[in-house]
Amino acid sequence: MNASTVHAVFVETCARFPKRPFLQVVKSVAEHYAIDAGEISYREAERTIEDLITRYRRAGYGNGHRIALMLGNRPAFIFHWFALNALGASVVPFNPELSATEQAYLIDHSGACLLLAVAEHEVSMRAAIAECSSALAVCDIDAFDLLPQAREVALVEPPHEQTECAILFTSGSTGQPKGCLLSNEYFLEMGRWYRDIGGLCGLQPGVERLITPLPLTHMNAMGTSLMAMVVTGGCLVQLDRFHAKSWWQAVREAQATVIHYLGVMPAILLQLAIDPNEKIASVKFGFGAGVNPAHHCPFEQRFGFPLIEAWAMTETGTAACVIANHEPRHVGQSCFGKPDRSKLEFRLIDETGIDVAAGEAGELLVRATGPDPRKGFFSGYLHDDAATTAAWKGGWWHTGDVARELTDGSLCFVDRRKNIIRRSGENIAALEVEAVLSRHAAPAALAVTPVPDEIRGDEVMACIVLNAGYLPTEATAVALFEHCLAGLAYFKTPGYVLFLDSLPLTATQKPKRNEIKVLARENLERCSANVTLFDFRERKRRPSA
Repeated sequence: MNASTVHAVFVETCARFPKRPFLQVVKSVAEHYAIDAGEISYREAERTIEDLITRYRRAGYGNGHRIALMLGNRPAFIFHWFALNALGASVVPFNPELSATEQAYLIDHSGACLLLAVAEHEVSMRAAIAECSSALAVCDIDAFDLLPQAREVALVEPPHEQTECAILFTSGSTGQPKGCLLSNEYFLEMGRWYRDIGGLCGLQPGVERLITPLPLTHMNAMGTSLMAMVVTGGCLVQLDRFHAKSWWQAVREAQATVIHYLGVMPAILLQLAIDPNEKIASVKFGFGAGVNPAHHCPFEQRFGFPLIEAWAMTETGTAACVIANHEPRHVGQSCFGKPDRSKLEFRLIDETGIDVAAGEAGELLVRATGPDPRKGFFSGYLHDDAATTAAWKGGWWHTGDVARELTDGSLCFVDRRKNIIRRSGENIAALEVEAVLSRHAAPAALAVTPVPDEIRGDEVMACIVLNAGYLPTEATAVALFEHCLAGLAYFKTPGYVLFLDSLPLTATQKPKRNEIKVLARENLERCSANVTLFDFRERKRRPSA
């Protein structure tokens, strides 16, 4: 394939597999979005996209324009993206669940000149526009004949590999979200990487059917899943979101050969009652990240296919992706594979920037092998060259993730560097404590964070939202502490257990770590007046003490 844009590679695949299904809309998705169920062939999709290209061209849209998409996981998202890409325009996907203030920030920061949306989001959309400081044209995709003319003239330059293709925003767990500038090359490399990795993730041209519930506003679905199918002539089955009760039904209906997941999915699916039809022979593997180590093996044994853990960031794309697609996968150790040193260089460093000793945990630094260390990575943060430069300090991309290397060269995820708790000289991974706590039935949601300790530097605090049927009492707190003590070294157990009504979360349902850290400290300061915080520091003793 010699294509240099996302749309161009799609056209090449259409010529190879015109009658093969490109998209499948399962019944539950069709009902949710009020669209037709069934398959859409590559030829049918190409005709739809060509019509959109004509309309956008007539309205003056092209290179240099950014168009915001608030379309959820509808097939329309893909059709409009590819049409705009053909003209050199960039898309800015928005999560419809963001608040009006968050949406307004993304609109203003991205400089989008047009917002494509659906009627169901009109109320939040109008509220967001009211808070914008910049002018923005709006178009309902169901009234596309009313597409407004572009206000600025497009650039004459035809799109190429380095042309901006999309802007994806980070979750913004600290400060405002950063806009990641992503080129055509970024997306093309994703598809090619997935096509070529082989091993347990081998893809057959024109055969695969990949099902994913992940949002098209993020790189996994928009880049990895979609581009893998485009490059190989496969069929994408894009769900509106994850529905546990109907998940296996959707997988069977799709005749899926590949599933994409996040760690929470295996945890939920393992809690469902056993169904004699839950093992689906067509599924070859699952591709994802973040499965609880305690769930990894039980899931594979119960459902009959491997969960292939991988690591990447929006900023790295698949240029620095590491994946456990070959044995040994070290199931249950948070292993995400062995880096391909022919394509990727990496280091593990301590807080002073020195390489750690063999087997020790350190921050993961990555770069592409060869003369261009940034090849295939994102192009930089929008309007923030300083942050881009800082993250590339010393010619290495600083991931902020902590990993350790096993003797066979495989890497295991430890934690985010900012979530390391240093207590009495011991480094404690918040994620490890969270994994143990999550195995108890009481927590509905939780986060572990450091709080100041006058003697030990940091102490471990567990912030917990309880499931129905559990009360925020000392008895519940003791049960949770004893549960941790049975599975962790004494110094890793929570010195404090704090019960909360809710946790601050990002739009992607990830904990806002900095806000939780502040919340924990505030509650600790008024400990005497707070009956939902319990102190277990005196119980944290060495077994011999």
